[in-house]
Parts: sequence; structure tokens; C-alpha cells
Amino acid sequence: MEKHYISPDHLTIDCIHAILKNNTPIALSDEAKRRIQACRDYLDKKMENQKEPIYGVSTGFGSLCNISVGKEELSQLQKNLVMSHACGTGDEVPQEIVRLIVLLKIQSLSYGYSGVQLITVQRLVDMFNNNVLPAIYQQGSLGASGDLAPLAHMSLPLLGLGEVYYEGKKQPAADVCAKFGWEPITLQSKEGLALLNGTQFMSAFAVWSLIKAEELSKAADFIGAISLDAYDGRIEPFTEAVHLVRPHNGQLTTAANIRRLMEGSEIIKQPKQHVQDPYSFRCMPQVHGASKDAIAYVKSVVTTEINSATDNPTVIPEQDMVISAGNFHGQPLAIVMDFLAIALAELGSISGQRITQLIAGKRGLPNFLVAKPGLNSGFMIPQYTAASIVSQSKQLCMPASVDSIESSQGQEDHVSMGANAATKLYRVALNTERVLSIELFNAAQALEFRRPMKSSAMIEDMVSAYRKEVPFIDNDTVMYPLIETSIQFVRSQFDTL
Repeated sequence: MEKHYISPDHLTIDCIHAILKNNTPIALSDEAKRRIQACRDYLDKKMENQKEPIYGVSTGFGSLCNISVGKEELSQLQKNLVMSHACGTGDEVPQEIVRLIVLLKIQSLSYGYSGVQLITVQRLVDMFNNNVLPAIYQQGSLGASGDLAPLAHMSLPLLGLGEVYYEGKKQPAADVCAKFGWEPITLQSKEGLALLNGTQFMSAFAVWSLIKAEELSKAADFIGAISLDAYDGRIEPFTEAVHLVRPHNGQLTTAANIRRLMEGSEIIKQPKQHVQDPYSFRCMPQVHGASKDAIAYVKSVVTTEINSATDNPTVIPEQDMVISAGNFHGQPLAIVMDFLAIALAELGSISGQRITQLIAGKRGLPNFLVAKPGLNSGFMIPQYTAASIVSQSKQLCMPASVDSIESSQGQEDHVSMGANAATKLYRVALNTERVLSIELFNAAQALEFRRPMKSSAMIEDMVSAYRKEVPFIDNDTVMYPLIETSIQFVRSQFDTL
């Protein structure tokens, strides 16, 4: 299989998506190897004659920055750092996101500003390629100084410590390393800090959520179009001329998508008794479009982040500099992940309102979308479920990035809370997928009551495929398996993760 070569060149979200989707093996490019080795050689040479302390290289960490450590203890200092900082707890990070964390850490170290050994980065490459994935926990990072606790868990297996997932089961890292003949790495000066300082936990969640967000945006337009026709909605609000006088990119794109999806529909063309539709239908271009624009902005910020060196101190051999600064601070990510969570929650919120309209017994549709309401509750409770999820997403949209709690005896007195923004965003993305899936469950049911008229060819094809998985509901049945099947269907149709 063709490899992807990690290099200092620009890395895109789409490239990462392709690596994950195709399970592409990775390798360090010659230029990445040269940069990594050159930086390590520079730091080793500098430490031979260095008299002044350098933070994290010859000193303690955080508020212990003024305590110098002897040369003979520098390796132990770095090992101690990794062990002492592995304090994660709570739910484990999903393995697909752990793969992203490892990949993004390799990319960040490849720029040659971190002072790590080449063997250290190569071990991470080997772990990625052999699907040896460290057990990492979701709680423990303040998002500055980077993602210390989760990245410590990522780094433990380099030392033969901690736990990893391999061949479908969780096991001691030492056992798996032995199978591959991987000896524990002896960390050199600065290496532990290079591994732990950084934003890769936050960045990985952000990348995963962006890929998911782009797919959910497509799903929202498609499922919203099915609902529009099932509700006997009007096409006029999607007329291009309307949106050219308020030309937000996302709004124009959404309106064009709906027009394209509606081409050839008999239902949309029939004369309408109603003058206008509720906002949840009529304002899809404005609401879905605003989310599209938010996704595009977040993508630009995250792309910059994954193409950056984010540890501390920054080693710049070309200028003979080792500077302790703050590139590990997650504020740029924290703010945009809060923003993306809001954008995705709104896709779920408007979807929930379309569900409510579909079951309301309006426009010739039966109450709760069953032919014999009363005897049957029909689609009454799927709406409850969607409403509950929508409400939870709203609660999760309380911004994490406005919070900060002092740490390390006041030395680290403003943190981003970007890790909390990341895990909240992940939950909102999954919630939105669930709500859209419940909308599809309702919309496909409602569309059957418009027969014998047909919707567009694109919509009919989608509904036909859906009907192979989820049947029309004549009488009450156990619905939770059907909701789960609907989620899996949406994932298979729109989500390529």
C-alpha cells in the first residue's frame, strides 16, 4: 500500500480524512528526519556548554521552573515528567481519535522545533502503523500547558509503561512492545516536555468533529429536503434571487442544495393551500447556511493548528534560540470548538422543530404519522427523544473557553479549558447525528402519506434505500432498534469517517 510521508509540508483535514478512511500507513520523509535530527544535534551541543538554566530542559516544570537539575539526571527528569503527568480519568478516548492524536503529534514533532530524538518519533510512527493505540482518558487536561495528562498517557508506551489496545483488546504496553521487539526509549533532555506539551488531544477531537460536521451539514440539507416535501412545503424560499440579496456563502449553498434535491418532485410542484411555511422549513438556507459558514471558519483555524509546533520551549536551531513561550495554549482551539458545537447544535435544534411539525397532524398528515392514532401512539415518542437530545446539546453549548482555573501554584494562571470544549463538541456532534436520524425516520414515514405522488428522483432513491433497512410503520411496534438502524443508515450514507 502506498504510504503517506509525514513532512513539514502543509497537512490538510482532507488528507487526514483519507489516511484514516483508507488506513494508510505513514512514514517520515527525508526532510522530516533531517529536521528532527538537526534540532536534536543542536540541543545536545548547546547543553554541553550551557551554564544558564533552560526551562524544562535543565529545570523542573511549571512552578518548579527555578529548580535546576544536574546533567546526570536529565533523562530521569523527562521520564518522571511522563509518569507523574499520566493522571487522566473518566471515559476513554475513542480509538479512532487516539489514532488522530498520535498522527498529529508525529506531524507536530516533524517540523524540527521540539528537540526530540528521531527514534522517539519513529516509535510513534510504528505504533500508528501497527494500530497499537495507547489507552487515553478524556478528563485531565486544562488545555494549557497543552494537553499534559492525555499526552502523558499517549507517551507511556514509549517507556514500556501504561496500557494499549492491540488486536481488539486492552493489555499492558510492555507486553505488546515485547511482541514487536520495541525496547523502552531512554528519553533525552527536553523530550518528555516535547511529548506532553502540545494541543494534539484538542486538535484530534477538533479534526474528527470537523469531518463529522461537514457530513452532518450534507445530511441536514438532504433530510431537511425530504421533510420539506413530506410536509408539502413551498420551493419559493429557496429561489436564488432571494439569497443573492443576502449573499452569505453558506446560505447560497444551502438554497442551491435544496433546489437541486427538489428537481422533478411532483409534490413540490403541486398547488399549495398555505401561503408560507414555518421557519424550520422556510429558513433552512439561513440556519443551515450559518452552520456551514461556521464550519468553514473553524476548519481554517484547526488547519493552522495542525500545521504548527505547539510544545514548549521552542527550539529554533537556525537562530540559536531556545525560547520558553506559550504555543501550547489551547485558546485558539477552545474558542472555535465552542463555536462549532453551537453550529452543530443548531442543526439539531432546527431538525427537532421539523420533527415536531411533521407529527402535528397538519397539511393532511395524520396525528403522529399513523393511520389509526389513539389506538396507536405512532411517532409521538421519537419526538420526545429528539427533544431530549436537542436540550442536552444546548446545555453542552455553555462555552468552556470562557472558563479558567489557576494551576501549578499560580504559574499557569490562565488556561483554555480546550479539552473540555473538545469532549463537549464530540458529544454534540453525535447528538446532532441522532436527531437528524430521527428526523429521517419521521420524514420517510410522512412521505408515504403523499402517495401516489412522488418526490424527486434523488429523494425517492434515498427513501427506497432507507426502506430496505427501516420499514413503514402501520401499527405500534418497538421503535428503539429502528432509531438505531436509522442512525447507522445516516452514518453510512453521509459519514465517511
